[in-house]
Amino acid sequence: MGYHSGMKDASDLNSKPDLGGVFGFWVLRLWLAVRAVVTGIEKYSGSRSSSEAVTIDGAPNTYGLTASQSDKVYGLEHYHGVPETLAQRFADEPLIPGAMLSLFDKVLGPALIVLGLMLLVGLATRISLLGMGLVYVALTVGLILLKQDAGVAWLGVHVGLVALALNYVPHNRLAILKKW
Repeated sequence: MGYHSGMKDASDLNSKPDLGGVFGFWVLRLWLAVRAVVTGIEKYSGSRSSSEAVTIDGAPNTYGLTASQSDKVYGLEHYHGVPETLAQRFADEPLIPGAMLSLFDKVLGPALIVLGLMLLVGLATRISLLGMGLVYVALTVGLILLKQDAGVAWLGVHVGLVALALNYVPHNRLAILKKW
């Protein structure tokens, strides 16, 4: 009696598609891609405020009452790779050189969007997953320095999902540059 681990080798994966593995990878790939793209797009969000006079019986009031409204908007002018609420805390952190913080701030949003789109379409899936994992590790370092343990744990889940997706890459059936 020989020992059999129950694990499929590469030849088994190529001869008979394991639909559970294929679908599992698709779900991981889709979730990670959507998460990265939407997070990257959110880096370009801001708000636009407006206020106008309150009308009474269809006419502007004479009391000086105004109603304020704030709308969420997107645009290049609103870009903030590092959240504004954390930017000064990062700038005060001696282990983060200012030039590196500035570079990270500039590339984070575009990197998330590009990596997410690459993963979504299956372009160099392994490379896009590796890049995404490295971005999450870099974000984790920053949150560790700021003692944001909840954020560190949340990013740890993301890193785990990236590692799981990398493990499921042999089940990738829809890819461009499949080797990578």
